[in-house]
Amino acid sequence: MKNSGIQTQIEPTIIPRAAHNVSRAEISKSALKVLYRLHNAGFQAFLVGGSVRDALLGMHPKDFDIATDAHPEEVKALFGNCRLIGRRFRLAHVRFGREIIEVATFRAAAGRENDPDVAHDIEGRILRDNVYGRMEEDVWRRDFTCNALYYNIADFSIWDYVGGVEHIRNRRLVLIGDPDTRLREDPVRMLRAIRFAAKLDFRIDESVARAITQQRTLLKNVPPARLFDEFLKLFQSGHAEKTFEPLLQYGLFRELFPETAEELDRDENFLRFVRSALVSTDRRVAADQSVTPMFLLGVFLWAPVRKFADRLLASEKMSETQALGIAAQEITVMQQARVSMPRRFTGPMRDMLALQPRFDTRHGRRALKLLEHRRFRAAYDLMMLRAEVGEIDRETADFWTEVQNQSPEQRLASFGLSGKPTSGRGRRRPRRRRPPQAEQP
Repeated sequence: MKNSGIQTQIEPTIIPRAAHNVSRAEISKSALKVLYRLHNAGFQAFLVGGSVRDALLGMHPKDFDIATDAHPEEVKALFGNCRLIGRRFRLAHVRFGREIIEVATFRAAAGRENDPDVAHDIEGRILRDNVYGRMEEDVWRRDFTCNALYYNIADFSIWDYVGGVEHIRNRRLVLIGDPDTRLREDPVRMLRAIRFAAKLDFRIDESVARAITQQRTLLKNVPPARLFDEFLKLFQSGHAEKTFEPLLQYGLFRELFPETAEELDRDENFLRFVRSALVSTDRRVAADQSVTPMFLLGVFLWAPVRKFADRLLASEKMSETQALGIAAQEITVMQQARVSMPRRFTGPMRDMLALQPRFDTRHGRRALKLLEHRRFRAAYDLMMLRAEVGEIDRETADFWTEVQNQSPEQRLASFGLSGKPTSGRGRRRPRRRRPPQAEQP
């Protein structure tokens, strides 16, 4: 394996408390408890990673990770609320109610090819890495310089081995070590680069951008389940629109959703449709409204599913709803090879896509019953996005918007029905007859 170009003998720049803006007021009480208990027990204890970065940027940190020279078993001995996890590298999770503080032992430097506790695949991806080391080695195992800053609870200073403070000041996203090697070690770092750049408004360093372009196909080696976790971080954290453009630019979106990328190249309307959905998702996150991965997965797969359904309709005798349901199933199976989607999302997604033809009918009982379908709201939201790009006429979109706010009597009239409302949540249940009582002797 090519040497990563990482140095391990270097002195840190130590930034005293008076020279930085990281305050303990921004650190959760639970993280402070862990830091102080480790320190009081004689161990080194540093807050590390994104929490230090975000505090320096004036953002409010949410996740707090700790690095220490204590081994996992020693951490567990200090905390009764601690659980050890992980195979590739052992970690300690200290739980305080719903908050988990992750504590990692300093790791040794990379490049130990003959160490039985280190293993790489033929592409250089790290498979096993259970070697503990010193703090000055641990820093080189971090990904980006902005994530390799250590806040020392002993004196509230920041230790910077790799120029991370300066890069944060200049809003540059820089990989530690040789970019090609670091991306081969973990190809997910390509996606993390895009996500951090969008979230933090950073510029990706030219060396990193060049390496991403050359190494992007290595994402095929990443387990699909792990890429689903990255999908959630990329598209459900409030920066989906800003994330999408560089994913397209560097060819990474094609590695995640190949069928979707093909349709994006072919259909400008579909590209507008996807962008509109991303804007809507960001808006919901900003308003602290719920979002579900099912919806965006359906958006991404809509054009490939529709194309597959059109082929079915041309060769088989079936309804459009049936064709869409079958197509959604087939495209989902193909997609699972790249980004694994849990069944609790794929089933509702297929329903949402298959319901789309039913919005074309606005008369009769069956049309009325669509309002009662458990996937109606998601299907309606998708239909409204289709209306934005001209797939659905505005009159149809307005109709389904208005009927949701009508009284039961008005709704019957809108669907061309007469009589009293008999469906919906307000419907009376028939009274159960009591069985006849036996005669007394």
